[in-house]
Amino acid sequence: MSVTVPRGFRAAGVAAGLKSSGAPDVALVINDGPDAGVAGVFTANRVKAAPVLWSQQVVHGGVVRAVVLNSGGANACTGPAGFQDTHATAEHTAAAITAANARLIVGAGEVAVCSTGLIGERLPMDKLLPGVRDAVRGLSRDGGPAAAEAIMTTDTRPKTTVAQGTGWTVGGMAKGAGMLAPAMATMLCVLTTDAVAGPDALDAALRAATRITFDRIDSDGCMSTNDTVLLLASGASGIEPTEAELTAAVTAACHDLAQQLLADAEGATKEVAIEVVGAASEDDAVEVGRTVARNNLVKTALFGNDPNWGRILAAVGTTTAVFEPDGVDVAVNGIWVCRGGAAAEDRAKVDLTGRGVTVRIDLHAGVDTATIWTNDLSHAYVHENSAYST
Repeated sequence: MSVTVPRGFRAAGVAAGLKSSGAPDVALVINDGPDAGVAGVFTANRVKAAPVLWSQQVVHGGVVRAVVLNSGGANACTGPAGFQDTHATAEHTAAAITAANARLIVGAGEVAVCSTGLIGERLPMDKLLPGVRDAVRGLSRDGGPAAAEAIMTTDTRPKTTVAQGTGWTVGGMAKGAGMLAPAMATMLCVLTTDAVAGPDALDAALRAATRITFDRIDSDGCMSTNDTVLLLASGASGIEPTEAELTAAVTAACHDLAQQLLADAEGATKEVAIEVVGAASEDDAVEVGRTVARNNLVKTALFGNDPNWGRILAAVGTTTAVFEPDGVDVAVNGIWVCRGGAAAEDRAKVDLTGRGVTVRIDLHAGVDTATIWTNDLSHAYVHENSAYST
């Protein structure tokens, strides 16, 4: 269950001292080939961290041999100096990999860089660069779990996944526990595959996958500056899947990781699926689902085990979706507490004692559907985020 399950990949995770806790904080994933195709999806935030700006350029080139990631600092809002730190990290990583393996010559333009942590502070390069060297020395086929641990911030556990094709595999790791909102979540994600696939095929599969997975988890409505999802292909299996096969496997891996992110969301006591059906368009369904998922009154009600369908209906009413207010039905965990925009079954029948919650909203306006995944809003979330930088 890691990025090194597909053939052609090695990884490492080390402690470089970026975190005051001494926990692992530098990860490295390397593609030994024979191919080195790549695709990437990045945050839609207009305020983009230096590593996002760098990695967007690298991915545009279509070839990535390595991804270096750090936790303990986002390198966001750090100006030209922060971008130079990212450039220097890529150069240092490329040189260290090349020096350690004469058969694999890597240039800085083939190294993607990802960072996560507190916004607004420069990275301690005197610690990061030696950490990169240590990671290069520690690269192994068994290094995936260590790399997944090294990218954690407020995560309580690493997130890894594997999806099997026919003779080929997709592996992945991700981090993220807060600021989960599209696009995508405050997350770093590296996906690997030993399938034969060029940049165009990888891009199509990745965008199709993220559209219905990472882009539809919405923990707290807050969009990060550092969101990055990368898909690397080594071609080591020698098998070229169809577009549908590749998309299906990448989607399965992304869905699994997205659900792991949601389950580990800061302070969450419930995982909530907002299912919108009967919409006039998919966009309407997504808008309604996302609006309900971001509504603090709905989220706090669920935290308190209160199936308050009035709050749900009120949230639906703030959208531009096509529907008639007296034609909307709402069910919570299978109990239709609202029919035709009015009270229906007794809300006392709804059991909200478990972690899993499903809210189903039928707009009766069409045939399109969408699901947005979110969580409740708890005391622990407020506590953790009020003290994050201290």
